[in-house]
Amino acid sequence: MNPLAVTVAGVAFPSPLVLASGVMGLSASSLKRVADAGAGAVTTKSCGLEERKGHPCPSILPFEHGLLNAVGLANPGVEEMAREIAEFQARSPIPVIASIFGRTEAEFGEAAARLLALVRPALLEINVSCPNVSSEFGQPFAADAAACARITSLVKARADGVPVAVKLSLMCPSIAQTAKACAAAGADAITAINSVGPGMLIDPHVRRPILANQVGGLSGGAILPLAVRAVWEIARAVPLPIIGTGGVTRPEDALQLILAGATAVGIGTGIYTCGLEVFGRINAFLTDWLAREGLRSLDALRGAAHHPPPAEARHG
Repeated sequence: MNPLAVTVAGVAFPSPLVLASGVMGLSASSLKRVADAGAGAVTTKSCGLEERKGHPCPSILPFEHGLLNAVGLANPGVEEMAREIAEFQARSPIPVIASIFGRTEAEFGEAAARLLALVRPALLEINVSCPNVSSEFGQPFAADAAACARITSLVKARADGVPVAVKLSLMCPSIAQTAKACAAAGADAITAINSVGPGMLIDPHVRRPILANQVGGLSGGAILPLAVRAVWEIARAVPLPIIGTGGVTRPEDALQLILAGATAVGIGTGIYTCGLEVFGRINAFLTDWLAREGLRSLDALRGAAHHPPPAEARHG
């Protein structure tokens, strides 16, 4: 028995660790490198109906507390992404999660349909953090629970039985209420969270923002407490599996998200700071932790922080 095996929306992962969307997710070869490093599932870069070049460089800015990212949803489009997914599936048994986005609500459903006409990933992940170009101010879909629910329904209607996860953002009044709306609309899982912000860093020597886009989403260790809190709240609100994502660089970070209620744990910026070895290091830590605690699987740890500790733990 594999003590690290988990199931997300009916899909078996040999490890709870998932490559988060946006990092090493553009090609079959890079996805396979991550799978070979110990990931239990891999998520593609978010793709839309058409190729998108994204924002000019510099678009990624590492700093001491994390990473600012203003890539701007650069992607090759669903047709090219489908080819990369198919090639990866021919080379690896690890489940692949296809991340999709749309500029309008209708585009999410169309992106799902076009992708699934060419390839069948293990799951679809809906990235609702992109701006709604049809709204007056370009408000991100994630800021509107009703919009997230409508998008979930549109994608579910065209998903052909492929489970659907919705990737939520903290840029909303209540992430728990948004998760409830998505669950009611048929979501099979929740991914939380996306990058937060936007944030800005300025170069004092030239007196200008460093990113070409001026602002970018914040990821990395600085947002771990926000991700832990979001997973905690979502776990209390809906009975769906959660892929807890945000700020994981150390084994203890992954354990915190599981204790908060996550079934799986996404890793993105951690690859920048720790390399691909982060997957093997966390897998080994979790295996040792279970053995020391006398536990057979991660099921006993999932959401444990919501419950009083055993009497022997309370009294030392």
